[in-house]
Amino acid sequence: MADYYVNIYLDDEKLKKIKAAGLTDQIKEVDGKQTIQVGMTKNDQKKLTKGFPGLTFDASNSCTLPDEANNTLMGFIVELKTSDVMKYAIMKLYNPLAGKALRSATSA
Repeated sequence: MADYYVNIYLDDEKLKKIKAAGLTDQIKEVDGKQTIQVGMTKNDQKKLTKGFPGLTFDASNSCTLPDEANNTLMGFIVELKTSDVMKYAIMKLYNPLAGKALRSATSA
């Protein structure tokens, strides 16, 4: 069982992709919307929080990623035909160097 979740709300296009991937049994209703939930560990949650400042989790330990990251995660789900994709997706979603200036070695 996962500690945290990313909610991917399904519009018509995403719903078709989920059905084509054979994942209709993974669809849940959250806040009255059809949703796929991707489970993650506490460590993954920490990385996402660092990578996406302002990311908030609700009382059920769920969050929604920004659109670009959400689409990346959805791509992994459809390609791998499973919602258990966070261990693969976290490498694409989390960039520990984002926003940091590059340092170069100086010679004496």
